[in-house]
Amino acid sequence: MNFNLKVIFAGGLAMYVTQWILSMLSGPLIHEGILTELYIQTQAFWRPELNQQPPDMVALLPRWITVGVIAALIQATIYDNIRSAFDGSGLVKGLKFGLVVFLFHLCFSAGWSGVFNLPEMIWVWWNVEFLVMFLAGGAVLGTVAGKLAPE
Repeated sequence: MNFNLKVIFAGGLAMYVTQWILSMLSGPLIHEGILTELYIQTQAFWRPELNQQPPDMVALLPRWITVGVIAALIQATIYDNIRSAFDGSGLVKGLKFGLVVFLFHLCFSAGWSGVFNLPEMIWVWWNVEFLVMFLAGGAVLGTVAGKLAPE
């Protein structure tokens, strides 16, 4: 297994920052817009901080940032070990990786939808958001990895 620290840290962090920026756009649109009423109807599923008025997002930031960075570093490690399986430039390889990650996410999401009784529209919009996040994050990861550590 490869552990190219440039790809893992620079690529993973670039991926994380890209996804964080996108979440600042998708949050108000999807989570504070389209899904607001469904979230209110299913509030028993959400952390207490999210049920406060107004929601206490700052209380959850340490968890969200920690989990997000760790996940991005793990994904960058995986990408570095399988990127040779993809054809194309760094950008294209990253997009393909993002699609693969999304497909795995979709499988897990389908499974979890059989456990958590949430409205289908929540699952649909979460998956739309993750598709965009994984494609954009993968594209950035692939581009950074291609520049810092060409194969």
